[in-house]
Amino acid sequence: MDFSGQASIHNSSGTAGDGVSTRALLRDAAERAATYLASLAARPVVPSAAAVAALARLDAPLPLQGTDAQQTLALLDELVSPATVAMAGPRFFGFVIGGSLPAALAANWLAGAWDQNAAFSSVTPGVARLEQSALRRLVALFELPPQTAAGFVTGATVANFTALAAARHSVLAQVGWNVEADGLFGAPPISVIAGEEAHPTLLKSLGMLGMGRARIVRVACDGQGRMRADALPTISGPTILCLQAGNVNTGACDPFGPLIEQAHRYGAWVHVDGAFGLWAKATASLRHLVDRMEMADSWATDAHKWLNVPYDSGVAFVRDMHALKAAMAITAEYLPQAGAAERNPSDFTPELSRRARGVEVWAALQSLGRAGVAEMIERNCRQARRFAAGLSAKGYTVLNDVVLNQVLVSFGDAARTRRVVSRLQSEGTCWCGITLWQGHTAMRISVSNWSTGDEDVEQSLEAMLRAAASV
Repeated sequence: MDFSGQASIHNSSGTAGDGVSTRALLRDAAERAATYLASLAARPVVPSAAAVAALARLDAPLPLQGTDAQQTLALLDELVSPATVAMAGPRFFGFVIGGSLPAALAANWLAGAWDQNAAFSSVTPGVARLEQSALRRLVALFELPPQTAAGFVTGATVANFTALAAARHSVLAQVGWNVEADGLFGAPPISVIAGEEAHPTLLKSLGMLGMGRARIVRVACDGQGRMRADALPTISGPTILCLQAGNVNTGACDPFGPLIEQAHRYGAWVHVDGAFGLWAKATASLRHLVDRMEMADSWATDAHKWLNVPYDSGVAFVRDMHALKAAMAITAEYLPQAGAAERNPSDFTPELSRRARGVEVWAALQSLGRAGVAEMIERNCRQARRFAAGLSAKGYTVLNDVVLNQVLVSFGDAARTRRVVSRLQSEGTCWCGITLWQGHTAMRISVSNWSTGDEDVEQSLEAMLRAAASV
């Protein structure tokens, strides 16, 4: 293929295809993608039954002869685009996920064309430097210690896993045990402490690390899901304390100052699961919610949540670079080694081969700037408060203090609330999920999309009230 992009697409037999150039194919893909994105504001959030039924055509056997690239692309668009849930659109409130900022999406396409294996600085210097720049910007944005090391991973689950692997290394090294060399068999036991409202992905990460989900010491939380500092158990021996920035139901954050001070007094490692709550630090009006979280030893977040970059883009941060490298780095005779002034991205992540996830993060940060990041987060939180006020004014019960972007609302008993949510989801104006919060069945509204306008909030609020009135 020449660099003009005019090479023909070949079919599986190795002969020239229909003469469609790579450039024409990519333009076709871009046009189809743009058409899809333009439809999101007007289309129902959920696909039609007919669109879902048409997916059966995807189950056709693998053809003997290949289909040319343009026809393949057209078939994907014809079958799958109508069957998607409009998660990228302005009225999907089911999970704490954003859409893709235009700059981030475009950067994702460009990075796909680069097709770089972002493992080694000497082999892929462009994306390695770009990721290092993006990480430095995030460390500064969250006001973490300047020496903090970090790596791009798939999402919050692996970000927690990566940071907790560094924690496991550190607390065992303090008592003379090399866990990477000798494993956990015969190792001194590690005490893991987490709140009763810890997210399941944190527990999954601990299980994968061999520290056991059932062995975790659970600490009581208050009515908003914040860990109670007065309930923290006695700490002794190798210990990891897991805190939370942004409860997945209420948005509440643990009281970091007193908890971290107490844990550090007894030598414990403190990890913060901040999948979306960490972003409060980037704002003037919400930063008090995560005050002193920077005192911790490691942090995890998801850029595809509140920074609104494409999937997947988790980030793990660790104060002690040596602990992170000890847990993650590998060597082999055929692998290039980093020079004294170089940073190999693979030294800080579980994966060796991976895509350059930092490209979209850099582009998002560059396009927004500090002020744009803060505005986006504060706008989403203001919109969440509008949902709460509108529902409360009609007599429905908001179960949480709306401190971030999460709203929990009950429409009566559990059965009625479930009927309201089901009616809302099937109607298609917007999409919210169901949850169970401290014994109460509730509809959960998560506002985290850059494209959600105030008109989308009002339109969705009207749909919620219609659904509630109809049952």
